[in-house]
Parts: sequence; structure tokens; C-alpha cells
Amino acid sequence: MDYIREYKSFLNSYYFSEGLRITIGVTLPAVVLNYFGHLDIGLVVALGAMCTSVSDIPGPALARRNGMNATIIINFFVALVTALLVPYPIALGLLVAGLCFLFSMIGVYGPRMNSIGVAGLLIMVLSLYRIHEGWEILYSAAYVAAGGLWYMLFSLALYKFRPYRLIQQALGDSMFSIADYLRTRARFYEKSADFDAVYLQMMEQQSQVQQKQLLVRELLFKSRNIVKESQQTGRTLLMIFTESIDLFERTTTSFHSYTVLHKNFDDSGILEKFRIYIEQLAAELEINALAVQAGEGSRAPEQLQLSLKQLQKDVREFNDAQRSEITFESLITLKKIEQSLEDITRRLYTLHNYTRNRDVQVRPDAPKLDYDQFVSRTDLDPKHFFDNLTGSSGTFRHALRLSIAMITGYVLSHIFVLGHSYWILLTILVILKPAYSVSRARNYQRTIGTIAGALLGFGILYFIRDRTALFVIMLFMMTGAYSFLRTRYLIAVVLMTPYVFIMFYLLGSQDYDKVIIDRLVDTTIGSVIAFAASFLLLPAWEHKNIPAFMSESLNSSLGYFRNVAAQFAGQTVSQLDYKLSRKNAFVALGNLSEAFSRMLSEPRSQQKNARPMHQFVVMVHMLNSHIATLSHYSTSLAAKYHSDEFNQVTEAVIDDLENAIALINRLPADDDPETSTPLLLNVRVNELVNKRKLELQQGLVDTETRISLSEFKPIVDQFLFISGITADLEKISLEFSRRENVVPVI
Repeated sequence: MDYIREYKSFLNSYYFSEGLRITIGVTLPAVVLNYFGHLDIGLVVALGAMCTSVSDIPGPALARRNGMNATIIINFFVALVTALLVPYPIALGLLVAGLCFLFSMIGVYGPRMNSIGVAGLLIMVLSLYRIHEGWEILYSAAYVAAGGLWYMLFSLALYKFRPYRLIQQALGDSMFSIADYLRTRARFYEKSADFDAVYLQMMEQQSQVQQKQLLVRELLFKSRNIVKESQQTGRTLLMIFTESIDLFERTTTSFHSYTVLHKNFDDSGILEKFRIYIEQLAAELEINALAVQAGEGSRAPEQLQLSLKQLQKDVREFNDAQRSEITFESLITLKKIEQSLEDITRRLYTLHNYTRNRDVQVRPDAPKLDYDQFVSRTDLDPKHFFDNLTGSSGTFRHALRLSIAMITGYVLSHIFVLGHSYWILLTILVILKPAYSVSRARNYQRTIGTIAGALLGFGILYFIRDRTALFVIMLFMMTGAYSFLRTRYLIAVVLMTPYVFIMFYLLGSQDYDKVIIDRLVDTTIGSVIAFAASFLLLPAWEHKNIPAFMSESLNSSLGYFRNVAAQFAGQTVSQLDYKLSRKNAFVALGNLSEAFSRMLSEPRSQQKNARPMHQFVVMVHMLNSHIATLSHYSTSLAAKYHSDEFNQVTEAVIDDLENAIALINRLPADDDPETSTPLLLNVRVNELVNKRKLELQQGLVDTETRISLSEFKPIVDQFLFISGITADLEKISLEFSRRENVVPVI
């Protein structure tokens, strides 16, 4: 691992910028008002700023502004009503239950609305045990709103100062995830590689790539001034993103069966050379990603060109030494791998030029795309809210689960005398998530992080008493905690716990040992309640939801295949239709992989059909990889080799996928799928193979037959790979349809 590069990546990342922004936005009001002798007001203003920062998630500036405006208004009224009901425990309990349900349900409108709901619940929890009287109630709510308004203005001012910074950070982050994916694919070329483990890791990483690319799409395509502007920076970012998507599709291509590849070449050493070069490609992509994040030009990848020339030489010499009428078909595969790596190298050089070029021009032949179709819009139709008020809705079940858990914690905090009781509700709020696997992971991280953080905080307060030094340490802890909050929750909790302890100490609480005990006890109680709720109260097991993801992934892959295969039948497919189908296929596969990963984190008793599901996910991944490979050929060879002979295998693939979708959805389908052999293509390929064998026996090396075979056979191979995979997918889908625990998807 290159620790210097990791360090630079972290400093240039959105997450560090967010941690720094929240720390300044929360701390500055308290420091300034404390200077003027109003620390009590400053703390409430800081509280409002902190809660508003929760809804400041990445996105277009307009969406961020609207989200924070809504948060400020909601937080004002929540703080006001909560303070009014504090003297009335029963009414306050009803408010807790009601707001937990309402603010959880608005999550049906997407992540931003969900974050607004979390912000509202956070201000409610932190206001539950603060007693105000008379006009102080209104003043306190106004201070909360003032803190939110300050944070919003501060955050948007930073955006105005550097409007492209967020996009650069998100785009660089997505490129880093592609590099990780590419590095994982390199493991397929290792001797004695564990293919199942590599596929599992690769699927998880592909899900991360899709999530990060979705964020970049939101930032780029929903910002009209970037998509349509004539400024160099906006054009460059748009071109880098589109090129990175094409690069990712190229990295997913697969020309062969890895098992066969290792069987033929494991002891030759050539596969190890491929692995080393692929890892070098990943390292160069990380350099480009870091340059994009920093807004700088990347250095010229001179060593990469030298390594490519050496690889080409090694492959050429290997082919010359091994070429015969027996091995030439396998050698074609090696050549195609080399050509694929050459193409990825060219794309890396293109990305490098984009990061350095001060006047990026859109290619004259580049198609005009309707970018609006690549992003989804949030529809705040009330009907959507009421349609989800049913037991089959995951959001509804989570809302009920959270409401019951929170009211349980609230009641316990009143029955028993507990210090800082709001920590119980706060723990439940941050741990309990819609998915059991996420809740379980959060529970573990919160508990372990609190214990480790308590030990760290105790050590800091025991050895350091200088208030200035403690304040500086607290700022570092805050920045680290908020920087890791979205990515590494365990580290965030470890840093947040001593930051809270130091804050209490600086505010005049000398019984910090009691604060530490309260934190540990309250966190433990909250963790127990959250775990019990996630396991016992309307649990959302992934095996019940996966059929929907399976169906969607097959539907999307079918659309992707139709658009690619149509070009080999002589049909014209628009770039918009092709790129939309490609995006939908990879996003659906990412969602399926993520759901499967969540299922593997659930209790073993709930991991229904884990093995066939794993096979299904791997096969869909292989299917998309081979479609991507076929797409690569369509660009340069579809016009040359298009023929009606491809229709037979194309129709067989479509039939298999449609049958598989019907079986998963419990609709009528062929219960006994038959595998059709695409004889027409096989006959044509066999004729070329036999002709080439005869030429090699005669000592003829460079002939028209060699060129035709090296171009046409890989195309046919991809169609045959796809046909075999879809036939297997249909069989697995039939097996699912015959099991009682498969939930119909209607």
C-alpha cells in the first residue's frame, strides 16, 4: 500500500473537507459568543449548526440549499414543541413516538429527505432533557434556527468560493474505486487464485463503483451550469467522467474462462506478467484520481508506456514460440487480453491529458446526450407516502421499529435514574437502520468504539490539564470524527467519544469520570435495545427482498444485451439508448450485489438459498462482463461482420432471460428450459479454424484467414459465452421458483 498516496487522497477527499467544514461551522459560533460572554447561547447555536450539517449531504447546490432550508424550519418547530412538552412526560413520549415514525417515513422520498428526518430526530433527542420556561422556550428554538442558518450560509459560501470542488472530490473518489476494482480483477491471473473469493470481493467493489458514479451523475447532470456551460473546468470534468465510465466498462470485459486460461498457461509465466501490468494500470489510475481531486494536472505516465511495450514484446515472443495448429485458438485469447490492456492504457493517457489540458474540446463526432435521463428526480407526491403505509414496505417497518425502540429507551430513562439519558436515545437513533446487517455492524462499531474512545479520553484528561492544549486536541478529534462518520464509523466513534469528554471537561464538569461511566452505561443500554429491535421487531431479512433485485438485474441486462446484439444484426442503436441501458445494467447489478452482501451478514438461519444466490449473482456479473466485451467489438467490427446468423443465438439468449425473469416473478414460463445450439455460427467458425490449421501446417503465418479468425471468432465466442450463461441463469431461476420461500415479485 502506498501510504503517502493514501494520505494525499484523504486530505483531498470530500470526507475530510466535510469534517473540516462541520468542525468550523459548529465550533465558531460557540467560540465567538463565548468571547462576548454568551457561552450558553453559543452552545445552542452550535447545536443548531450541527443538526443542520446532518442534512448537508453531497448533491447539487440547489438541492443542498433546499434541504438545509427545510431542516432549519423543521428543527425550529421540533425544538419549540419539544421544549413546550418537557414538563409533560406522557405527552412528550407520544411526541417521541410520533416524530420517530413521521421522520422515518419521509425516507421514502430518498436519501436527502431521510437526512432531513434524521436531523429533526437529532434535535428532538438533544432537546428532551433541557428545561426552559417562558420566553426562553422561543429564544432557544430561535437560537437553534440561527445556528442552522449560519451553517447553511457558511457551507454555501464555501461552494460559491470553489464551485467545482465537490465534483472534483466525488469524481476522484469514483476513479479510486475503479482502480480498486481493477486491482481485484488482477487477482484472477494469480496462480491458484480463489475465483469465488475474488468474485465476491469484485461484486462488493462494483457496488461501490456504482454508488459513487451515481453521486457524480447527480452532481454533474443536475447542475445545468456545468452541463451546458462553456467554461474549461466544467467541460473537463464532464469529459473525465464520461471517459471514466467507458474505462470502467472496459475493465469489466472478459474474453475467456479463467479456469481454462489457467489450465493452458498457468506454468508459462505469461499470466503473472498480465497481473503485474494490470496492477500498474490501477496505480496509474489512482494517480489520475488524485490529480482530479486536487484540481491539478497528473504527471505523464512514461513508465506505463515502457511497461506496455515490454508486455507486448513478451506476448509476441510467447505467441511465436507456442504457435501451432493445436494452441493457436488459446493464443488468440491472450492476444485479445493484451489488446484490451492496450485500450485501457490509451484511455488512461486520455484521462491524463484531460487533467492537464487547459482547453478541452468536445469531439466533433461526440453524440449529444440528454443528461436528464441519466439521473432520477425526487417526486414529493403525498400518494407515495401513503402507498408505503403497509406492512410490505421496508420503510414502514423501519419506522415502526424505530418508534417502538425509541419509546422503550425513553421510558427506561424515566424509570431509572440515569445520567445524560439522551445518550440512550441517541445510540438507538444512530444504530437502528432499515437493514438488519447495517444495524448489527453499527451496533458492534458503536459499542467497541465507545469503549476504546472512553479509554483514550480518560488517558488524555488524566495526563493533560492545559485547557488550550485540550481545546486543540478536541478540534482534531472533531475533525477526524466528522471526516470518518460516513465511511469508517468505528474510527468516527473512537474519536467522537474523547471529543465529547473533553468538551464536558472544558465546560466545567470536573466529574469527567462520571461522564465516562454514563457514556458507557447509556451506550450499552441503547445498543441492547437497538439490537433487540432489529432482530425481533418486524425484521427486514434480505432473502425476502432479493428476488426483486434479481428480476431487475436480469431486466436491465436484457436491455443492455438487446442494444449491443442489435448492432451485429445490422440495426442502428443510438448512443443515448446504449449508454442508458449500460448504466441501468451496472446499477442493477450493483444493487443486487449489495443486497447479497447484506444477506451474508445476517444470521445463518436467514441466509436462505445462499449458495444458489451466490451463483446467480456471479453469473449476472459474468453476463454483463461478456456483454461489455461484445460492446467493445461492436464499435469496430459490427459493421464488418453483421449477419442474420447472429439472430439465432440472440433470440435464444432473449428467450432464456425472459423465461428467467418470468420464473423469478412467478409468472408462466417454460418449466423445462432447453439449451439451443447456435449451429450456424459454429459452422462458420469451424470452417475458419480448419482453414487456419491447414495454413499453419503449410507454414503460412500472416494470411487473410488469420485476420478474419482473430476478429470473428472472439465475437462468436462472446455470443456463445452469453448463451451458456443465460441458459444457466434460467435453470437457477427455475430452481428458485420451485422453492417455497421465494417471495413473488409482482
